[in-house]
Amino acid sequence: MRVAVFSTKPYDRQYLAEANSAFGHDLVFFEPKLDISTAPLADGFPAVCVFVNDRLDRDLLAHLAASGTSLVALRCAGFNNVDLVAAGELGIDVVRVPAYSPHAVAEFTVALLLALDRRIPRAWARVRDNNFALDGLIGHDLFGKTVGVVGTGRIGGLVARCFKLGFGCRVLAFDQWQDPALVDIGVEFGALDDVMAAADILTLHCPLTPATHHLVNAATIERAKPGFLLVNTSRGALIDAEALVEGLKSGKVGGVALDVYEQEADLFFEDLSNEIIQDDVFQRLLTFPNVLVTGHQAFFTGDALRAISDTTLRNIAAAEAGDALENVVAAESVRAA
Repeated sequence: MRVAVFSTKPYDRQYLAEANSAFGHDLVFFEPKLDISTAPLADGFPAVCVFVNDRLDRDLLAHLAASGTSLVALRCAGFNNVDLVAAGELGIDVVRVPAYSPHAVAEFTVALLLALDRRIPRAWARVRDNNFALDGLIGHDLFGKTVGVVGTGRIGGLVARCFKLGFGCRVLAFDQWQDPALVDIGVEFGALDDVMAAADILTLHCPLTPATHHLVNAATIERAKPGFLLVNTSRGALIDAEALVEGLKSGKVGGVALDVYEQEADLFFEDLSNEIIQDDVFQRLLTFPNVLVTGHQAFFTGDALRAISDTTLRNIAAAEAGDALENVVAAESVRAA
C-alpha cells in the first residue's frame, strides 16, 4: 500500500524502512506534521501514518477522505488527537499501536522520579563546574513511601510492581478494572480522590479522555498531601499546567517530573534552541528548581521503535488485505475509556 508518513525524523525513517522489508509498502516520508496546511501532501494516498502531535480534526479528515484516504495508522497508543466520530462517519479506519514497549515507559517513569527526587541533573551540572557541595541536594528514601498509581494497564501495572516489589513502597492504585495480580502482591485499589490525597508520589498512566482531562487541577492539588511529587509520562492534558504552577509556587507540590505537556505539539521533537518560546506557562515551569521536563522520550528505545514500526506496518497490511483490523480504534473507545 502507498502510505504518506508524517512527522518523521531520521530515526523514524530508519526503523520503518528496516521493518518494511518484510511488508513491501510504498512509504513516502514527510517531516512536517499533518494538519490542514500540509494535508495536500497526502492527496492520492490510500493511507496516512501519523504520530502523537499530528492533529486529525474533522476538517482534515474530510480532506483526506475526499482525496482518497481510507486508513489512518497511528504510530502510538494514544488516539486523543483524532476525531474518531468524524473518522467513522467519513469511512476512515483508524488503527494504532496499543502496546509497543510498556517496559520502556515504565522504566523511564522510575528514572524520572529518581532523577527529580535525588536532584541528579543539578548534581551533575555542579560537578561539571567542579562544585562538589551537597547543599540543596537532599532527597528522600522511597522505601516506605506511599505511591499513587493512576491507571494500572500495561505501563501502570509495571510501575506499580516496581515500586511495590523493587522499592518496598506502599502502592495505592486507581483503575476502572482492578488487576487481581496486583492485588496479590499487595497493591491497594481505591477511589481516585483517596489515592490522590494519600500519595507521597503520584504517577499518571491513563489515557486522555473527556473524563481524565485536567485530572490534576487546582482542587485535586489542594486536597493532595503537602509536598507530594508528581510524575507524568502519559498525556500532557491530564494536568492543568496553570494550576500546577500555582501549586509549585505555594509549595503544595513538592516537585514535578514531566515527559509530556498539554501544549507540546508546538514544542517537542524540534530543536528550538535559537527560538523565543511563546508559551509562558511552559517557560514558567522551567524556572522552578524542583521541576524536571523531558521532551516526550519515555518511549524512545530501539526495542520500542522496532515494535512500533512492525505493528504499524502490520496494521496497514491487514487493511490492504481486507482482514479484520485487530488494533482498530473507534469512537466507542473514547466512551468506554
